[in-house]
Amino acid sequence: MQSPTLTSLDDALAAVLAQAQRLDGPESVDLFSADGRVLWSDCVSALQVPPQDNSAMDGYAVRLADVPTPGTVLPVSQRIPAGHVGTDLLSGTAARIFTGAPVPPGADCVLMQEDCEALENADGSVSVRIQAVPRPGQHIRRAGEDIALGGTILAAGTRLTPPALGLAASIGLAQLPVARRPRVALFSTGDELVLPGTVAPQDMPPGSIYNSNRYFLRALLQRLGCEVVDGGILPDDRAQTVQALHTAAQDCDLILTSAGVSVGEEDHVKPAVEQLGELGLWKIAMKPGKPFAYGKVGRADGGCAHFMGLPGNPVSSFMTFLVLVRPFVLRLQGMQEVEPRAVEAVAHFDLPKADKRREFLRVRHDGQGGLEIFRNQSSGVLTSAVWGDGVVDNPPQTTIARGDRVRFIPFAEWF
Repeated sequence: MQSPTLTSLDDALAAVLAQAQRLDGPESVDLFSADGRVLWSDCVSALQVPPQDNSAMDGYAVRLADVPTPGTVLPVSQRIPAGHVGTDLLSGTAARIFTGAPVPPGADCVLMQEDCEALENADGSVSVRIQAVPRPGQHIRRAGEDIALGGTILAAGTRLTPPALGLAASIGLAQLPVARRPRVALFSTGDELVLPGTVAPQDMPPGSIYNSNRYFLRALLQRLGCEVVDGGILPDDRAQTVQALHTAAQDCDLILTSAGVSVGEEDHVKPAVEQLGELGLWKIAMKPGKPFAYGKVGRADGGCAHFMGLPGNPVSSFMTFLVLVRPFVLRLQGMQEVEPRAVEAVAHFDLPKADKRREFLRVRHDGQGGLEIFRNQSSGVLTSAVWGDGVVDNPPQTTIARGDRVRFIPFAEWF
């Protein structure tokens, strides 16, 4: 995997995904705990939804032949609330019906109550004046039109969403088989890093910085359904780094680090991974986020944990996670469609200087329906990721002029 030249992002992604085999062993979780998890096997319906023809409106169920003209008056022969079943509809009568109630046998259309006028007769009975001529099947939801008996409603590999959970509940499922959570060891590297809350800003030693990567990486992993083991900050010490990675590999599926995978004398992660297993170090043709590493760290039982090393600059770390780590973690859980959906948008900015790398430009929608660009695209300016609502995925060697159509990926597609 090692290459002295720039590796295209597509090639790098294909290489890491080729290593991502679905983790063994599903687990069963209740619907309240299944949001964001990945379905292990198909959900097949043991019933049809709706179970029978039912009314889509509050109104009156009638026979079409009984309403030839507007103004027709019919006696109301029965009342059918939701959850109750009516009797056969007598010819020349109407049934008062409510949304979701089964349509009585004999009725072939429903008129909404806004098109009807209830009339109280002298003997206390009720009739209805119908002000519109209905169409066949009007306002009737047919049995099985949502879900067919024996139909697959959710396919294996689906990442479960709130609507998907509601769909599972609609066929009576209380538990779902899902892929187990990937267990991820998260490390930061560098003696210069300080955890927020441990040192006040005015007391920060010269050369020190707060560790921001740890927080957004952990949050991103958790949103992907991972169990995160926080390994803290790896010191700039070879022996301690080797021991920490060796320990993490024993019960984790993936080890993720930020910074420490270049070739500097104080970058100890690279030789530590090589000592414990194998490592491929790439320079990815993407901006921000050029340095990236993938490898494996051996376990005492002969197996291994995956290793991924991200660059240290915050936006570089953020973007490489989204385009490389995220799809890898989802593939571990059995998802096949792991790349975000992009949409076409209009640039309301100029990018006169092309870059040889594929650029991910932080942008947001403006009041005119186009995209404006954050003025500082530096890999260290995390403000751009908070300010923006997505990125323009700009191909290598490509300039942008105001009015050009560009490929936009909303952050909502990623997290």
